[in-house]
Amino acid sequence: MQRSLTHQKSLAAFFYVALYLIYVSISSIHLFLPPLFAVLFVLFSRALKREDTFALILLSFCLMVFEAEKGYLLFSTIVYFVLLHKLVMPRIAKNFHCSWCINFASVILTYLGYYIFIVIFAKLFLIPMPDISFFVLYYMILEFLIVSIL
Repeated sequence: MQRSLTHQKSLAAFFYVALYLIYVSISSIHLFLPPLFAVLFVLFSRALKREDTFALILLSFCLMVFEAEKGYLLFSTIVYFVLLHKLVMPRIAKNFHCSWCINFASVILTYLGYYIFIVIFAKLFLIPMPDISFFVLYYMILEFLIVSIL
């Protein structure tokens, strides 16, 4: 019995999500592995452009796992990614015409912008401030290379 093409796509997507879940748990133990936060943003942004609901649901699940593992607020990454995709990235794409510059800006804005977003949110609602370490610079460099390959 053969599967249709759509079922094969969904089966592969669930396999990638399972691999990401394993990777996130390993990356919390070994700090030299980046959390692939910027990669998730690029995939989330592409899914929004294509209006791929299935991919958005799977990526949202991956983002919720990322939030739970890192101790961030629930749905904060999803809200930030939508705001970044709709408000900031079109202006950057309009001003910069090289893909390298857009990839670099998306990685920087993903990490540092999310930290600023969480700090503002923490100040508004009087919740504990998030911590940031110097590993973020290492993660940005590695994820820029990964995003450039995508």
